[in-house]
Amino acid sequence: MINSYKKDFPILEKNNIVYLDSAATTQKPIQVINAIDRFYKNSNANPHRGAYKLSLDATNVYDEARKKVAKFINAKSEKQIIFTRNATESLNLIAYCYGLENIKKEDKIVLSIMEHHSNLVPWQYISKKTGAKLEYLYINELGELTDEEIDKKIVRGTKIVGITHVSNVLGTINPIEKIIKKAHSIGAIVIVDASQSVPHMKIDVQKLDADFLVFSGHKMLAPLGIGVLYGKEELLNNMKPFLYGGDMIEYVYEQDATFAELPAKFEAGTQNVEGAVGLSSAIDYLENIGMDNVEKVEKKLTKNALDELQKLAFVTVYGTNNLENHGGVISFNVNGVHPHDVASILDSENVCIRSGNHCAQPLLRFMGLDSTCRASFYIYNTKEDVNKLIDALYKTKRMFAKWIR
Repeated sequence: MINSYKKDFPILEKNNIVYLDSAATTQKPIQVINAIDRFYKNSNANPHRGAYKLSLDATNVYDEARKKVAKFINAKSEKQIIFTRNATESLNLIAYCYGLENIKKEDKIVLSIMEHHSNLVPWQYISKKTGAKLEYLYINELGELTDEEIDKKIVRGTKIVGITHVSNVLGTINPIEKIIKKAHSIGAIVIVDASQSVPHMKIDVQKLDADFLVFSGHKMLAPLGIGVLYGKEELLNNMKPFLYGGDMIEYVYEQDATFAELPAKFEAGTQNVEGAVGLSSAIDYLENIGMDNVEKVEKKLTKNALDELQKLAFVTVYGTNNLENHGGVISFNVNGVHPHDVASILDSENVCIRSGNHCAQPLLRFMGLDSTCRASFYIYNTKEDVNKLIDALYKTKRMFAKWIR
């Protein structure tokens, strides 16, 4: 039975594909596509610039999108929501504007080994510039962070903890509430990469008590090029701007300038209003389904996929078997066959998966791997999609029979 959501996605209907790469980017429902189309047909102008009706309409659309995002993650104020291009830009903003100003020599920055390069490479730069120590939380054989590792690494002297909520490789759901509480107890701030969690489960930033939290719109049905940085207001107010120019200015003199209040302070230049419109519509779409229902759909699909993959003696699956601790991302390999070859064979069967290091080379190196295949699920996927994945893997086995171990 095809679920009722797939019909909303023109690219899936038109191309008859099984799309299992939503951890990289999601497909867009017709509701989001139409919202963007309406904006360009009816409200396109530069927001916060003009006194004429069209510009005021664009301003209203943009500001309402910010309010929608704030409500979606339960921020105290829309001032805490900074629009960026993506989670990568959000993380770089934090590194440059908070890290460079607040990290000193011999301070400690702690990351998990599971971090996407976007929440790892900026902190390598900060540690080299400031003389801070960079340390890692390592995973156990199930791909999980243990309490012992957390208590051992997050200690006095730690100033920043960077943690992915859900691993984009293993699907592991990390205990961020515990990590945040531990970090705060020793005076550290916590940066949560929620790129793989905000689209898939209900997130309450006030309940989490995260200092910063970032995510990308394109991983939650919205267009490419729109991202979000949430930060506690006191922290954001004390940070210097990241970019300088139009719309983040209060007054400019020949030798000096003053800057606008939040959130404009961090949004220099003409913004991606189209992206904000699409993100607002994507939130409407997800909330119409209900985030609890989104999570239930994905949990069921993930369990089905794990059960079927683990029946295949020629396939190795990585990560935890604990479904309560597992998001909708599964990494696996066909024994003896390069992941790129597997992905190519699956593509010939109209099954789209990711192959490679998933922008997480330190994690794969820690696991003793160069690359993996990755299947990632979203609300438009079905049990039939899982069956087609399994059938395509059997085709791979037949084609590479002499090499499969």
